[in-house]
Amino acid sequence: MAEEDVASLGRTSDWSGVRVVVAGFGVSGFAAADNLLFLGADVTALDEASSEEKAEKAQLLETLGATVRLEPGATAVLPDDVDLVVTSPGWTPRAPLLVQAAERGVPVWGEVELAWRLRDPEHPAPWLAVTGTNGKTTTVQMLESILRAAGLRAVAVGNVGLPIVEAVMDPEPYDVLAVELSSFQLHWTHSMSAESAVVLNLAEDHLDWYVDEPGGPTGMEQYAADKARVYDRVQRACVYNLADPATEAMVREADVVEGARAVGFTLGTPSSGDVGLVDDLLVDRAFIDDRATSAAELCTLADLASPAPHFVANALAAAALARAHGVSQQAVRDGLRDFRPDGHRIAHVAESGGVVWVDDSKATNPHAAQSSLSAFDPVVWVAGGLAKGARFDDLVLAARDRLRGVVLLGRDRQVIADALSRHAPDVPVIDVGADETGDPMERVVDAAAGLARSGDTVLLAPGCASMDMFRSYGARGDAFAAAVHAHIDRTDQT
Repeated sequence: MAEEDVASLGRTSDWSGVRVVVAGFGVSGFAAADNLLFLGADVTALDEASSEEKAEKAQLLETLGATVRLEPGATAVLPDDVDLVVTSPGWTPRAPLLVQAAERGVPVWGEVELAWRLRDPEHPAPWLAVTGTNGKTTTVQMLESILRAAGLRAVAVGNVGLPIVEAVMDPEPYDVLAVELSSFQLHWTHSMSAESAVVLNLAEDHLDWYVDEPGGPTGMEQYAADKARVYDRVQRACVYNLADPATEAMVREADVVEGARAVGFTLGTPSSGDVGLVDDLLVDRAFIDDRATSAAELCTLADLASPAPHFVANALAAAALARAHGVSQQAVRDGLRDFRPDGHRIAHVAESGGVVWVDDSKATNPHAAQSSLSAFDPVVWVAGGLAKGARFDDLVLAARDRLRGVVLLGRDRQVIADALSRHAPDVPVIDVGADETGDPMERVVDAAAGLARSGDTVLLAPGCASMDMFRSYGARGDAFAAAVHAHIDRTDQT
């Protein structure tokens, strides 16, 4: 099949005889393979690993006519006579299968690109897209809550859980989709035209996925370029963070649909055309007629689940996207008032002896940890894990004056220790190690309790991924909470 013919494929195309390789058989890979089979494509799904769940799904697809290979080496060689590769988002361009596709001129789409092309032309639900280094899931879930408060059939999709392909292929069309997009997903996206989009922030992350190219862009430059793709072909509003010049630069350079507006969000008083804070009010000066001289109240800080600065910023971004879609002030207020964040996001664990214990295990990079630390003072900071190539100097410089002490664990804890030594040498640091004997979180909590004083917050905001010691950031947060409660119980008994 000619490349130009592949480029024209969509929901109403004849997919019979189109030979598609689906690379990766996770949640998005299965959704892609399943729906491509439904459309009539010849599907081969490949993955290096199997599990009981994957094996059951493979059996189902094989019954429907797919070829599925789940074994080591399954993705080493791209099959002959392939018209299209649909890749899972975690796959880098350096993966052998994708390198072979590029060498042979075989188009590579991500699940997002596939989903955009499979929208129902008679009911093409607009996309409100959210990306950024941190806060994506919280923002897109806030946005979903606001849209539903407006009476719209809406759902959060993408990196947040439900595959976008499943949403666009739903027999009952959605009114609008709140779409969370990672840089990995955006890398493989070529034609998406979101109604409105936001880049919440930009900081170092995933520098193990993005590597410096000799004589070419750095890994960080590639990461930023992929984030910026969310603004390409935006139809109504490019929402950006006034506190993050990189996001504003992305908007200035974006190739948007004529008439699309730039809308900033800020934790300060907004200028005309932006959204922001006036005292304890979240206000809109972007989507009202008299924005030059007045502002529309959206909600109060008391309506939000947390007054933490990064949480408020996420709420402003979600509100801006919803207002760009035409949602009322009341729906914004009601949706934000009803919203409660998922676990392990600045979650209150316990309070004892005047010390508050907070679980923000979802803070898996330095930027997220810095945002979390900015909400507390004084704080005993619990940090460490897999740093993924990130540095911590800027974080320590920003947070050092509020640190009572630091407890470190995990494989890359020395990276944080070195930054503390350079920039906050007077802050007490306890290293509990990374060995697997005993309960590491019990050691962490005991150490943190020894540093904390009445009025302090002990904050688990690791700034690192969890997989060196825990199954997931959720498991890490659960272990922290269990250790905190166990420590309090022991203390109460003495």
